[in-house]
Amino acid sequence: MFEHKKILVLGFARSGYEAAKFLKERDNTVILNDFATEDKLDASKIAELRSLGVEMIFGTHPDDLLDASFDYVIKNPGIRNDHKYVLKAQTLSIPVLNEVEMAFQLLPKDVTLIGITGSNGKTTTTSLIYEIIKASGKRVHLAGNIGYPLCGFLKDLQSGDIIVMEVSCQQLANVDQFRPRIAVITNFSPAHIDFFGDYETYMKVKTRLVQNQTKEDIAILNIENEDLLNHTKTIASQTKYFSSKNEINGCYYKDDSIYYYGEFVLKRDQLFLKGDHNVENALASIMVAKELGISNEVIASVLSSFKGVEHRLEFVRTYQGRSFYNDTEATNIKCTQIALSSFQEPTILFLGGLERGQNFDDLAPFCTHVKAILGIGACRERVLAFGQKNHIPTYIYEFLKDAFPKAYELSSEGDIILLSPASASWDQYKECEVRGAEFKRYAMELGGEENENS
Repeated sequence: MFEHKKILVLGFARSGYEAAKFLKERDNTVILNDFATEDKLDASKIAELRSLGVEMIFGTHPDDLLDASFDYVIKNPGIRNDHKYVLKAQTLSIPVLNEVEMAFQLLPKDVTLIGITGSNGKTTTTSLIYEIIKASGKRVHLAGNIGYPLCGFLKDLQSGDIIVMEVSCQQLANVDQFRPRIAVITNFSPAHIDFFGDYETYMKVKTRLVQNQTKEDIAILNIENEDLLNHTKTIASQTKYFSSKNEINGCYYKDDSIYYYGEFVLKRDQLFLKGDHNVENALASIMVAKELGISNEVIASVLSSFKGVEHRLEFVRTYQGRSFYNDTEATNIKCTQIALSSFQEPTILFLGGLERGQNFDDLAPFCTHVKAILGIGACRERVLAFGQKNHIPTYIYEFLKDAFPKAYELSSEGDIILLSPASASWDQYKECEVRGAEFKRYAMELGGEENENS
């Protein structure tokens, strides 16, 4: 399978690079095409692929590139299914897959695949599951949308290995046989409507994580999410549930403690991560760990020390009583609502970025403890209007570097200084991680070593 074929890899990025390299090593004819110009892409990876014999076409999608001589199109998840090559492949009966589906079809049968998706929390849940399994001493690999394409692990897999994989909705849009042994869906809420057209289609795509599961497989679901329950009523797998609100037959939170089918696991104050959403992430992670026979001691040890995923409500440091959190991945209103609800302390909030017509008014009920707002980026004037409307002292700056000193000036001992901008970063940055790294650098440059890792 996937040997001695002619294959078009559509899109560079991480998955396209790994797919092209993997396919070339299996003696395929590989053509990689990306609309970006070569100077915008990773020169070292391009040189590596060229040395392997991969043909590459950048800066255009030639109309005559795809024809009936191709056996497969391997599509980057970020490319829509109405792309002209995808539509043409369908007319030519050429299978269109993504790197996830291709790699899955080549997985050894004795490898345990754990797949995690959801509108919010999937990256933290994936990372928690991975860290718990690793701490238990089992051989485990971290893969998927979290930044590690699955095909990059295939040659290193051993019998009995475990793969923990974050799976995005874009990846699920082009799967066929993909079937995790254990699937976790954290929640559904409206997202990626610009990609899928409507919320209903988005939810249907998300449920593809469990569509191929059988009664031998397990689906772990958030019982408090009605949309999720409505779209998983007919799945064939064993369904198991977690709840952050009610005592259920599963994993649940009650009286400041977490229980697994009535068995005490740990107290909430043992969790390092703040916020109710992270209680749910912990519950889902515990469910998976228990399916693998991992002890409460190992689970509690990881949950009490895990400091979060970089750029997602990431604790940076405490300096002179101020705690800094980097939540640059909060590129929409919902994520910033979650971040704000994670704190009760007085908060200085960095808000703004790319102008997308964000409705900042939806943040108002979550801002009762916000003592000041620093508006940044292209939409800063609308941030100012929001702050003034809600009687929150608001100061605007074009750049984060100019706003940061003001944030510290306005803060007091015991305050939270939070970057959770509810906005994309493309007005000033190539990606939001660059914005987060800049915020962290400013926090660390304040001086001293005080409580940097507390």
